[in-house]
Amino acid sequence: MTETTAQSDIGTVPEDQHISLCEALDRVLNKGAVVAAEITISVADVDLVYLSLQALVTSVETGRRLQAQMQREMTNDQR
Repeated sequence: MTETTAQSDIGTVPEDQHISLCEALDRVLNKGAVVAAEITISVADVDLVYLSLQALVTSVETGRRLQAQMQREMTNDQR
């Protein structure tokens, strides 16, 4: 599978095709995934607690590659 094919396959798995947990984990670690959640606990329409969670799930290798790519883009934007 080429890099281009792998990128176009994400999120386009037909309903009748099942992927294994191992394959799903491999895709997440190779491409990365962002998990975002917001929780508000309120009583009588008064907000008491607000929690916000943002997490990036990826492999160390992918994280370093993405970081280097972002640094190159920031350097190009500053010129």
